[in-house]
Amino acid sequence: MGSFRKPRPRFLSSPVLSDLPRFHAARQAALLGSNKAWNSVHKAVIKVFQGGSLQDNELYSLNENIRQLLKSELGPFITDYFQNHLLSKGLMLMEEKMRVCEGENPLESLTRIWDNFFTEILPMLQAIFYPVQGKELTIRQMALLGFRDLVLLKSNLEQVLHHLHTDVPPSITQMLLVLQIKDLQVRDQWWLIP
Repeated sequence: MGSFRKPRPRFLSSPVLSDLPRFHAARQAALLGSNKAWNSVHKAVIKVFQGGSLQDNELYSLNENIRQLLKSELGPFITDYFQNHLLSKGLMLMEEKMRVCEGENPLESLTRIWDNFFTEILPMLQAIFYPVQGKELTIRQMALLGFRDLVLLKSNLEQVLHHLHTDVPPSITQMLLVLQIKDLQVRDQWWLIP
């Protein structure tokens, strides 16, 4: 009698050349879905910085897009993308608004911009990126630091406050407290903000 050999079992995890086109198609579909998710988040964030509002159920779909991105290979880069691209682009739009208002009282324009950022934009950014749990900085902390560095520090606030002949508006005081700007000179006084 001859020897009878059993065929070797194929494991599901072992690659087969015939499965390669299906694998590439699935990977391209996943990347296309990721690109679509990125684009929707990008458009929504810029719209918020420009003063627009989200449509009904758009926040839910944005949260779902971010959850999808977190599960993809792009997940670890979401906070970097937010900080280095979306946030910086949005804050440049705000800084540009400050430059457009150069003819008016700089304190009034900074007050308007801060109030808009703190009461409208910041909560919406936190809501959009709610699924993201930062390991180092939260979305709120990144946004506040970005506002300080890209808007406030470019506004020459120290000079404006030094020449101010009236009281500091409450919104500016709030901004300084929230951003913890220390040692800002105001008419021979030092504001020491804890």
